[in-house]
Order: sequence, then structure tokens, then C-alpha cells
Amino acid sequence: MSEVFEEVSNYFALLSEPTRLKILHALCNGERTVGAIVGDIGATQANVSRQLNMLYRARILGRRKEGAQVYYRIEDQNTIALCRTVCSQMAEKVKNSRRMGQGAIQGFMGADA
Repeated sequence: MSEVFEEVSNYFALLSEPTRLKILHALCNGERTVGAIVGDIGATQANVSRQLNMLYRARILGRRKEGAQVYYRIEDQNTIALCRTVCSQMAEKVKNSRRMGQGAIQGFMGADA
């Protein structure tokens, strides 16, 4: 089991980098060029290329070359399902914490007003 836990740990470490998650999000609707991904997520081309290569080596992404353009696509649909599940849960937590934070601020402001 130690080997399995090590692989799981490596997998989650790969998904723990926000730029890689942004790249996966950008690719959810289909294949895109490196330049399009750079434009979508607002990172440098060097950083995006480095992150794409890591996701490709992990077999999460596939790629093809057409002329000078390299197109990336999602190969591992299980990774996307996992990301969607976790992102949905985190979005709900953020929404709830903002709601609680606004209530606390409004309560504080109401006490002074």
C-alpha cells in the first residue's frame, strides 16, 4: 500500500498548483493551442508550457502538433471529474464564508450605526 499512497500523493501534488488547475479549466471545453491557453489564464508562455509538459508527462493531457502550433486536450476524464467535484465543493464553501463574512460585517456596522 505504501507505493499506492506515494502515487496518490504525487497525483494530488500535481493538482495542487493553481496554474495547472487553470489550464485544466481552460481545456474543459475542448482542445486549445498553447497561445490560447496563455491568453485564457493570463500566465507567461514559459510557465504555461512548463505546466502543460508536467500534465502531459502525467498522462492527464494529450497533445498534437499541427504546423508550428501545439494543441492540448484532456486525456484523463477521471481527473476532470475529480477537479469538478472538488471545485464545486470549494466554490460552495467560499460562497458560504462570504455570506457569513458579510453578515458579520453588517452586524458590526449595524451595532455602531
